[in-house]
Amino acid sequence: MDLNNIAKKMCAKGKGILAADESTGTIAKRFKSINVENIEKNRLGFRQTLFNSSAMKDCIGGVILFDETIRQKTTLGPTIPELITQQGAIPGIKVDKGAKQLAGSTDETITEGLDGLRERLKEYYDLGARFTKWRAVYKIDKNFPSAQSIKSNAHALARYAALVQEAKMVPIVEPEVLMDGDHNIMKCYTVTTDVLNECYNELELQKVDLKGTVLKPNMIIPGSECKDKSNALEIAKKTIECLKKNVPTDVPGIAFLSGGQSEIESTRNLNEINKINDTNFLITFSYGRGLQASALKEFGKNQNNIENIQKAFNHRAKMNGLSSKGEWAESLEKDSAA
Repeated sequence: MDLNNIAKKMCAKGKGILAADESTGTIAKRFKSINVENIEKNRLGFRQTLFNSSAMKDCIGGVILFDETIRQKTTLGPTIPELITQQGAIPGIKVDKGAKQLAGSTDETITEGLDGLRERLKEYYDLGARFTKWRAVYKIDKNFPSAQSIKSNAHALARYAALVQEAKMVPIVEPEVLMDGDHNIMKCYTVTTDVLNECYNELELQKVDLKGTVLKPNMIIPGSECKDKSNALEIAKKTIECLKKNVPTDVPGIAFLSGGQSEIESTRNLNEINKINDTNFLITFSYGRGLQASALKEFGKNQNNIENIQKAFNHRAKMNGLSSKGEWAESLEKDSAA
């Protein structure tokens, strides 16, 4: 399959991407909240339960994995990448090494991981990965993000993307403008515009073929502490406007991160975006918490109750699958709960 077809399959109508790439440290926090010990057996148990759910076939186009997970063999027989492939989804891998302090800046980060990336990509391809993810993080404050942060992270994202395509995989380009802060929706719009502009300038410089990429951006949304809340329609209109203005039409798919939104909020906002989506972009989800929070709670109640864990995951995957077509409604949440 060529890169353009892989990108389209990851974001196909009614399907989205499951971000199951939490580092061991991040999943430790998730497990702590449900009183589950953070050991490899439990991490594998939780993830393989999700990857073996019925909704995988209908609602999930790709799964982003962590380094540990892509190397694991399930207790069901196949390896993790084989299990995902059997479900008709595409295995992917997070390849960045995390956000570290940006030299010369007091309070901003640069994502690291370019050293040795070419060799790691070859290994991940051999393990079954067909796409990758790299996340850059930008914070909004009265002084941030700085031009230094915007330029440095865009340059790293573009170099990463070029290496990934050289390795015959699709790069997910993830420039995340964080929701933390009291900024309003217009501030988010302005900053996201600057970030996306710089990213696509750098991707062009690095000769990245945009037809073989997926963008994973934030929605245009007010800060979590902003008193002036926006409704779903306002968020949708601003988000579509921002995409049209700043994302080249060659990009086949846009898969939003849920970034600090609750499960229902992220579903509602994606649905509203797709209801008014008049672009050629396939617009879908690439959620971690937005797909896994309910399933994680069930896992905390009883790790052996596979049926309940999968039921919770199947429901959220189905709801987001509908929202990727603009067909979700609040009543469907209540119906299924009943």
